Amino acid sequence: MADSVIAPGRYRLWIQGFCWLLLLGPLFFLSYGQVNHFTATRADVGSLVFSWEHAIPFIPWTIVPYWSIDLLYGLSLFICTSQRELTRHAWRLLAASLVACVGFLLFPLRFTFSRPESPGIFGWLFHQLEQFDLPYNQAPSLHIILAWLLWLRFRQHVTGPMRWLVGGVFWLIAVSVMTTWQHHFIDVLTGIAAGIAISYAIPMSGSWRWQLPSSRARRLGARYAAAALLLGLIAWAMPYCAVLLWPAAALLMVAAGYGGLGTRVFQKTPDGQISLSARWLLLPYLVGARLSKRWFSRLLPVSSPISGGVSLGGFPDKTSPQAAVLDLTAEFHHRPEPGTIWHSCPMMDLLVPEIADLQRAVDRLSLLRQSQDTLRVCCALGLSRSATVVAAWLLAEKHAGSVEAAVAMIRSQRPQVVLTPDHLRLLEQFKEAQCPTSV
Repeated sequence: MADSVIAPGRYRLWIQGFCWLLLLGPLFFLSYGQVNHFTATRADVGSLVFSWEHAIPFIPWTIVPYWSIDLLYGLSLFICTSQRELTRHAWRLLAASLVACVGFLLFPLRFTFSRPESPGIFGWLFHQLEQFDLPYNQAPSLHIILAWLLWLRFRQHVTGPMRWLVGGVFWLIAVSVMTTWQHHFIDVLTGIAAGIAISYAIPMSGSWRWQLPSSRARRLGARYAAAALLLGLIAWAMPYCAVLLWPAAALLMVAAGYGGLGTRVFQKTPDGQISLSARWLLLPYLVGARLSKRWFSRLLPVSSPISGGVSLGGFPDKTSPQAAVLDLTAEFHHRPEPGTIWHSCPMMDLLVPEIADLQRAVDRLSLLRQSQDTLRVCCALGLSRSATVVAAWLLAEKHAGSVEAAVAMIRSQRPQVVLTPDHLRLLEQFKEAQCPTSV
C-alpha cells in the first residue's frame, strides 16, 4: 500500500528530472562549446601556472573518473526525493554553467602543458575529449564546480561506508582535472570557490529574506563590511595576499546578516547544524568565533542552574550533561550526539532579539521542559541571548512576578550576565504581551 502511494510521487520527480536534463544538457554543451571557440579567437588569452605544477604526473587512466562526471551529472537529477531538492539542485547546475562561462569570458586563460599520447582505451577517451574541448575555459574549472555540487547531492542519500566511497569517487574526479593535464591549480582553486558560492547562494532549505535592521545592527554590519573591504583592498594591492579574500567574503556575509538578512546567512537547521556550504564560506569567521568563545569563557562556569531543571550556560564544547539543549547561537555548528535532544532557535550575536523570536524561543523552551528533566539554554558565553530567553521563560511560567525579579534570580546564579536597558525593555514588552491589561 505504501509503495502505491510513494511510487507516483517518485515517478513525477523522475519525469521532472528528465525534463531538467533535456534543458540543462544541451545548455551545458552549447554554452561551454561556444565560449571555448570564442576564446580561441581572442588575442588576450594568458596563463597562470605555479612552478611546482610541472612536477604533477600525467596519469592516463584518470581520464575515466574525469569522464564519469557526465554520467553522474545526469544521475543526480534522478536521486532527489522532493520537489524542492530537485528544483534547487537543477538551479545550482544551471548557475554552474552560467557562472563558469562568465568567468571564462572575463578571465580568459589557456592550459599550457602538452599532453603526451596515450595508447588503448585511455587514448581513445582523450581523443573523444579533444573533439569538443579546447585548451581554454580554464578558470573557474567547471569540472570542479560540478564535482562539488554533485557530491553534495549524492552524499545526502548514502550513509556509513557508502558515504566514504562516494566521497572517494568525487575526490578522484577532482584530482583527475590535474592528472589528465586538463587544468592548472588556479582553475581548481577558483572552481572550489565558485562551487561553494553557488551552493551557498541556492540553499537546499530555507530562503533569503531581508528585513529592516535596527540601528545597532546597521552599525555592527558597517563594521564588518569595513573589515571586509580592508582585507579585500590588501588582497588587491598584494596578490600574494589573495587568501585574504576568503575572510573578506566571510565578513561581508556576516555584514549582510546584520544588514537585514539575519541568521539566514549561517544556514543553521533546527537541529543545530550549519550547512556545509556555509561552514566553508564562513570558516574564517566561525573559527574566530570559536577562539573568542574559548578565550572569554575561561573564567565562566560552564552552566548555572536557574530554576526547575533549566540551566543557563555557554555553547557546550563537549557532550552536554543536560538531557536537552536549546541553542540560541547562529554562529556555532552542532555535531549530532546520541542521547541529547538539541533544538536551535538562532539569534544574531550582540543584538537584542525581536519579540517574535523571543516568544518562539520561550515556546520551544517550555515544550522541551515538559518532556525533559534537565535542559540547558545556551548562547556563545551564556551571558545575553540565553539570559534574555531564560528571563522571559521565568516570566511566562510565573516563576518571577516582574522583570526585576527574573533578572535578580538569574544574577544570583550567574552574576556575569549582561542585560542592557534594551534587553530589559524587551522583557517588559514580553511581560505585557503575556499579561495584557483589559480596559
